[in-house]
Amino acid sequence: MLQGKNIILGISGGIAAYKAPLIIRLLHTAGASVKVVCTQNALEFTTKTTLETLSEHPVYADVFDRDFVHSTEHISITDWADLMIIAPATGNIIGKFASGIADEALSTTYMAFNGPVFIAPAMNTKMWLSKAVQDNMAEMRNRGHQIIGPDEGNLACGYDGAGRMSQPDEIVDAVKEFFSAESLLEGKTVLITAGPTVENIDPVRFLSNYSSGKMGYAIANEALRQGAKVVLVSGPVNINAPAGVELISVKTAAEMHQVCVDKFADADMAIMAAAVADYRPKDAAEKKIKKSDDEISITFVKNPDILADLGRMKKAGQILGGFALETDHELENAKQKLHNKKADFIVMNSLRDANSAFGYDTNKISVIHASGDVKSFELMTKTEAAKHIIKEAAALIK
Repeated sequence: MLQGKNIILGISGGIAAYKAPLIIRLLHTAGASVKVVCTQNALEFTTKTTLETLSEHPVYADVFDRDFVHSTEHISITDWADLMIIAPATGNIIGKFASGIADEALSTTYMAFNGPVFIAPAMNTKMWLSKAVQDNMAEMRNRGHQIIGPDEGNLACGYDGAGRMSQPDEIVDAVKEFFSAESLLEGKTVLITAGPTVENIDPVRFLSNYSSGKMGYAIANEALRQGAKVVLVSGPVNINAPAGVELISVKTAAEMHQVCVDKFADADMAIMAAAVADYRPKDAAEKKIKKSDDEISITFVKNPDILADLGRMKKAGQILGGFALETDHELENAKQKLHNKKADFIVMNSLRDANSAFGYDTNKISVIHASGDVKSFELMTKTEAAKHIIKEAAALIK
């Protein structure tokens, strides 16, 4: 299943490093070639001899090791690799990755690698739950890295809770799944919108919403993984676009509308995941509105309806999907939107569901099809939700 794949296994200095040899063995059994890059502390928990015997390659643990053919091994090894796994990933190494610190073999190799990265965190529960680690993990997710675990259970420190590295077979299975993507959208062009729009009130104030763009970017990443050419039209967000997408950054609903109308004709599928402002100020002030003792009123006018306009433009064979974020009568409102916009499916979620929708890394969705079928899913990561959304959408093309 991994025949011909070249994989870097990055090992940092945690007790779970003793499981790294089994990861190498499982990757080899699946047909992959493995090179190990590790921190010096990782070698306190496993040995070079073991790692080199199993990987059949020298271990890279010292930036200045002259035994390597290349003095810049952290560059040459990344040119060789198709994918990088960090297991275990300690709080320290995750912090280095997030902050752009490259001061030893593993962090320099990570910085030079521009392919897919899988991170399997492992640390004490208190460390895992700390704000520093959680902020750094959010950055890892924003970069599109795949996060595996951590699991809950008995830890080496005596605690019982989250922080235990996922089992080697789970880590390798995740890599197998990544490489065995069904290419559901091979040869297709997918137009995706993400993030909020921003409508100026005056030069220093604007009307917007709480959308982070995480869901739309996760969908773009999954569509890309499934072989599609992806055009991502994004409002202002703090997320790096997946490598390989055509990113078009916009600000206002009118700008997003224009780009979508221009690009839709060449798209096989469009998924409108952006949180687009329904209204904008009729007349944005050219100068800052000064505070006074008087009340002020602002007249709002409707923005163009992107989903509805694409629904009217849709040709035979094109697939159109949208999102419906509701606070009440969720299913009824989503079905009405599906009908009114002439969409093929609507992804519904609710602000009443805990840890779902705006700002969270998780979402609880239902996919409602024009055929009347409704598929509902439990709370999951937005990465997992994106997989279900793309799978449902791709089935409509077939």
